[in-house]
Amino acid sequence: MKDCYAILGIQKNATAAEIRRAYRKKAKLLHPDITGEDSSAFRELLSAYETLSDIKSRELFDESYFFRQSGFRREKKGETFDYRKWLLERADDESRAKLIFFDLLHHSEDLAVAEFKRMNMERVGFRLSRWFAREDFMDFGFILAEELVLRQEYYDAVILLDQIIQMEFSFEYFRLFFPEVKSLARHVLRNNIEGSVSDELAIDAWERALELRFGNDDDSFFLHKMADAYERIGDSRTAALCRNEAVRLVS
Repeated sequence: MKDCYAILGIQKNATAAEIRRAYRKKAKLLHPDITGEDSSAFRELLSAYETLSDIKSRELFDESYFFRQSGFRREKKGETFDYRKWLLERADDESRAKLIFFDLLHHSEDLAVAEFKRMNMERVGFRLSRWFAREDFMDFGFILAEELVLRQEYYDAVILLDQIIQMEFSFEYFRLFFPEVKSLARHVLRNNIEGSVSDELAIDAWERALELRFGNDDDSFFLHKMADAYERIGDSRTAALCRNEAVRLVS
C-alpha cells in the first residue's frame, strides 16, 4: 500500500482544499498531455487524489495505512487483523484513547462513552487530546461530547467540552463551528449539571465554566449556583464570597 499523502506531497491532516490544490499542481507536471506519454506516475497521482478526495475512502485508507504502519504482521496466512481486539488487549492510555475514538466512528457509541467515563474515573489526568492530532481531537471530541449529553453524562461532557474550548483559545481551529461548541457547553452548564452530579462535582463544573469566557451574565449565574452548592455542603463563607462576586459582575 502506497502512502497517498506522500504521493500528493501533503500532510495527513490536509484539508479538502489543500488536497485539490496539491493534485492540480502535480497534475500539470505529470498529465499525459504535457509529458506526451502514458505516465504511470500520473495514474498513481490520480488514484491517490480519488482516494483522499472522498470522505469514506479516505477514512478507510487512513485505517488501513495505520494498520500497516503499526508494525502488525499476520501470524497465519489469510488471517484478518482485528484492530479493535488489538487495542482492547492493551491497557496504556494511548491504546484506550484510540479505542474510544475507534468505537465512536464505528457505530459503537455506547462503548465509546462507557470507556471514556471509565478512563476519567480510573486514570488521573487522562486526556484524549494527548494522543491525537489537534484537528482529530477537536472534531471527534465534539462528537463524543454530544453522545455524552444524549446519554445524560453531563459532567463528563463538560470535561471534554472544556478541553476543546481551551484548545480553541490556543489554536483557533473550529472558527465557524466554535459558537456551536460553546452553545452546547453553556446549555449543559446552565441547565443540566445541577442535580445530575454531587455538589462537589457541580462546583468543579461551574469553576471550569468561569474560564470559558461566556460573559459576565453567565459567570454571575454560575457563581450563584456555586454559592447554593457551597451552602448545601456547609461552607457558608465561600458561598458568601461567590454571591458577592456574582453581584459585582452585573452591577
